Amino acid sequence: MSAFAAFSQDDASFVIARETRADVPAIDALVLRAFGPGRFAKTAERMRERAERAAGFVARSEGAIVGSVRLWAISIGETPALFLGPIAVERAARESGVGARLVQACMDHAQAERSAGILLVGDPPYFSRFGFVQAEGVRLSGPVDPSRLMWLPMASDAPTGLVTALI
Repeated sequence: MSAFAAFSQDDASFVIARETRADVPAIDALVLRAFGPGRFAKTAERMRERAERAAGFVARSEGAIVGSVRLWAISIGETPALFLGPIAVERAARESGVGARLVQACMDHAQAERSAGILLVGDPPYFSRFGFVQAEGVRLSGPVDPSRLMWLPMASDAPTGLVTALI
């Protein structure tokens, strides 16, 4: 039995913490397991390759990383904002609330930093429960399903324009 198989929906046996340099190899391996090598061909990945990392969070259980998420510095038109992703959770921990707690950590960070909001490419049924809405008028330089391009307003209504990486 995996060390992560003991999660339940109400399980609080994991903690959310800031990502450290020592976490990077485990995070990279987790993201690769979650998304496979096909993620490198996605438009969102191209954006992350160019942007400065604004923050990263991990979920730990018994010392092991079971989830990860990062925020990246972007601009939408003239509006500085944050780009969320990827968010990855170990398969055995996916019904535990780890993902929701990681999204909440991103939202808390964005609010503390007084960010205009958070942009992501993701699953509308999952992210809409946090207040994300379709980001109409926002364009990425590459193919993306517009119904999956979502915005969470923090200090600004949805900006419009081309998304560019901030470095």
